Amino acid sequence: MTKWDLRFIDLAKHVSQWSKDPSTKVGAVIVSPDKTDVILAFNGFPIGMNDDEEIYNDREKKLSRIVHAEMNALLLARRSVNGYCLYTWPFLPCDRCAPCIIQSGIKKVVSPYATKEQLERWGKFFELSLQYFKEAGVEVVFIERFFFCDKNRI
Repeated sequence: MTKWDLRFIDLAKHVSQWSKDPSTKVGAVIVSPDKTDVILAFNGFPIGMNDDEEIYNDREKKLSRIVHAEMNALLLARRSVNGYCLYTWPFLPCDRCAPCIIQSGIKKVVSPYATKEQLERWGKFFELSLQYFKEAGVEVVFIERFFFCDKNRI
């Protein structure tokens, strides 16, 4: 883990707060190998769709239209991200996003370790993602959450 990994995961954490989803705020940052190209995204509804609070509070409507942060980042890149690194907050990409991440050419995924609550809720999906990443040769790096308590660390 490098100081850049900490900086970009911290940025993903910051970007996650831009999501209007009241229950799950996810941030994604895609970074080129030379760190000069950075793509930011969060989970939300597609551009141009109604994103009123009432729709986010209706779980069925929300889940049918929300775009995951990782997919948003890939779609908003509008260029090849082959060889790039993906940083996600607050957890590993799900099993639905993982194949798209692999197909895009992302070579490394950095994420904090899941909390107990996240593992109880989404653990089986994280296991599948890890399996897919391993099979495809995508490096996965986990970061301890305690790094985000010390604002003087970077």
